[in-house]
Amino acid sequence: MSFILKPVDTVENISPEDFKKNYLDPRRPLIIKGLTKSWPAREKWTTEYLKEIAGDINVSLMDNSKADPSKPINASVANMRFGDYLDLIKREPTELRIFFFNLFKHVPSLIKDIVLPKDLMGGFIESMPAMFFGGSNSVTFLHYDIDLPHLFHTHFGGRKHIILFDNKWKKRLYCIPNATYALEDYDVANPDFEKFPALKGVEGYEVFLEHGDTLFMPTGMWHWMKYLDGSFSLSLRAWDASITRKAQSVFNLAIKGGLDSVLKMAFKAPYAKYREKVAIKRAERALANGSPK
Repeated sequence: MSFILKPVDTVENISPEDFKKNYLDPRRPLIIKGLTKSWPAREKWTTEYLKEIAGDINVSLMDNSKADPSKPINASVANMRFGDYLDLIKREPTELRIFFFNLFKHVPSLIKDIVLPKDLMGGFIESMPAMFFGGSNSVTFLHYDIDLPHLFHTHFGGRKHIILFDNKWKKRLYCIPNATYALEDYDVANPDFEKFPALKGVEGYEVFLEHGDTLFMPTGMWHWMKYLDGSFSLSLRAWDASITRKAQSVFNLAIKGGLDSVLKMAFKAPYAKYREKVAIKRAERALANGSPK
């Protein structure tokens, strides 16, 4: 059994007017297959090429295990030479992944290989092009980005399975208090509705990205991702034009980022268990109230 999932609209290309009216303003996701056709990166960026230009860099790796309550979210489980890691994900399945890696700081010339889609919208955070790498068994836990950007997420070198939810469903998704991620005790791809009844009836989107595809994820959208092949992605981030949204971003960074990390490290497992109980109670209350409908 799964959530109530529908496909995301897919286009080859889109006009700025159509994009703004039908996707940016109403905050709906979209796959743009032709966005990267003019990018040198589309043909140039292979694991062999990245290994050649940055193989000696030491990278931090994560896996699919539940977050340690005594450590900050996204804490690493291992370190490895970037080149060795790239060999690993092309050679065999692995849970190991690289999260939010700014390779451009190490190799600034890479910026010439991409084109920010400024014709579609403004507000791009040009200093933060983030890359993500994963083996064919690796999963990115269900979350939304703490600073609330719009995301243009382009995939390279394989396939990626993505499930998306509008932010209005956050209580029913068992959102952890003071955080932007969900309870990690259920399988997003195959949820147990008996154990987690609030998940039943939650509506979302299902996406399968292939090489060169770009997924537009609007601000605040929850996303879960699984690498079907050893491959990698690039996320370009852009601020929402709303002053209110920018203020919420600052609040999230201060409270759901800074304060939460302090409390987590200070109180460890008891704090983690308390938050999980609160997440379950809130989800059950939202289900009883028919929220968010």
